[in-house]
Parts: sequence; structure tokens; C-alpha cells
Amino acid sequence: MKYAFFPGCVSKGACPELYQSVMNVYPKLGIELEEMTTASCTGAGVLQEKDQRLGDTLNARTFALAERKGLPIMTICSTCQGVMSQANQRLTRDATYLAEVNHVLKEEGLTYRGTTHIRHFVWILLEDVGEEELRKHIKKPLTGLRAAPFYGCYLQRPSEALGFEQNPDRPEALERVIEILGAEVVDFPGKSRCCGFPILTINEPNSLTMVATHTNDAKAYGADIMVTPCPLCHLNLDGMQTKAAQQHNTSIDLPILHLPQLLGLAMGIGPRAIGLSRNLVSADAAMGKIGIRTSA
Repeated sequence: MKYAFFPGCVSKGACPELYQSVMNVYPKLGIELEEMTTASCTGAGVLQEKDQRLGDTLNARTFALAERKGLPIMTICSTCQGVMSQANQRLTRDATYLAEVNHVLKEEGLTYRGTTHIRHFVWILLEDVGEEELRKHIKKPLTGLRAAPFYGCYLQRPSEALGFEQNPDRPEALERVIEILGAEVVDFPGKSRCCGFPILTINEPNSLTMVATHTNDAKAYGADIMVTPCPLCHLNLDGMQTKAAQQHNTSIDLPILHLPQLLGLAMGIGPRAIGLSRNLVSADAAMGKIGIRTSA
């Protein structure tokens, strides 16, 4: 199983613990990665609002680079996955549009033929590694830990672009992985809603309200932690949680883990190796429930 690895911007910037944790777990799963060091940012949906053609051209360039290697793309960011999936759908459904984009790519000697598949790490765990093989690598089942899944927006919709019809298990992939790792899934209403990050700089009070709502709801349903496959969601839910609690005159203290961090813990990888100390909301109490010392 080999993939062209698209780490995205955030795992190399604001959330380096995500990149660190992925680097520690993937070799143990029989996965090979060839990192795309010359790929562009997806535009994160923000660029597309201003200039969709430019955003699609940047993504087509990334698709062409992977296509030239003959490899599917692996993402570790829900936002990257969603934006790339939508761009790929537009490009492969409209031959004229694809030709226009390829005219721009031609200057770099690239052409996109429309054959690249883009897949999030959580889907790869279930669809390629497979449940049976994944269970073989669980050294420390997370029994006793109650984890609330948080997808955010881009890994749930639009479902057509994300291949839900062909892969009907994808809408609940995060819950399934949590269960396989031995933790208890805590379902709550906000798991597929926006985290508030996209409006943080234009309407901070509302963004913080969204953080407070999601984290407080998850805690009310009994969650010890929240786990997300999106580093942008992590930035808001973890990074802005203290400010959200202050705004709403409450205490939250809900640890937010990246999916590869949770996976690493179940695989017996120490908290230090998966960068758990970089998470702003301490996970010490939650880890204590399952006998893991965060200083390990």
C-alpha cells in the first residue's frame, strides 16, 4: 500500500504533532508514503470562494504530480480532503474545463488525465489496511476511554464528491476506528457540524460559541476526549477552548486528540512520540483512566 502523501499546511505549521504522530504510526501498518514536497495548498475553500478556477488549477497540479507517480493521494486533513474531492469532481465531469486547466499546467510540463484518487487516512485504515489487520497492531486497547468523534464539515459533505455512494461506510468511519481501538464512542449532535474555524477572524464571538457548544455537548454526553481527523477543527476546538470557556463563563477542559494520536496510543506508542504534550488542553486525566502516563 503506497500513497503520495499530502500532509497539508497545518500539519507542517500550527499542528506539527499531527505530522509527528502520522510519521510514527504509518510504518507499522504496512503503509508506504512518498511525501509530496512540491504540492500546493488546496486553498482550504477560502481561495475557492474568491477564484474557483485558480483553486482547481492548484489542485489539478497536485493531482497531476501524483498521477505521474501512479499513486493515489493520502490526506490527513478533512478540509484538504473535501476541497480536493470537490475540485476533482469538477475537473473530471467537465472535459472542456479540464482542458482549460491543463493548458495552464502545460507551462510546467504537467497534464492531468483525471485518474487520481484522493483518500483520507481514516478511510485508508478501514478500506485498505482493513479491520482485521488493524486489530493486529493494537497493543494497548483503549478500554474505559470514552471518545466523541468530531468530523467537522468537509469529511461529511457533499457526500457525492466524497464517494459515499460507492463507499457507504465512510460517513461513520471515525466511529468505527474508535471502536476498533477499544474506546467507547460517545455520539453527540454536533459531530458533523462546523467547528467555527472558518469564521474565527471575522466573527470571533460566534466562533467561540460553536467551540463551547460542541465541547460542552460532548462532555454532557459523557466524553473523556474528542477526536478529530481535521487539524483545522483541532486548532479551534483545542486552541480556542480556553477563550471559549471564558466567554461563556464556564469550564470545559475537554482534550482534543488528532486521529493518529489516538491510533498511536492504542498501538502502544508513547505519548511523547505522538506529540501529546503539544495539545493545549491537557489529556492527563483522560490518559490516567487507561493507565497511560503522559510523560512516557
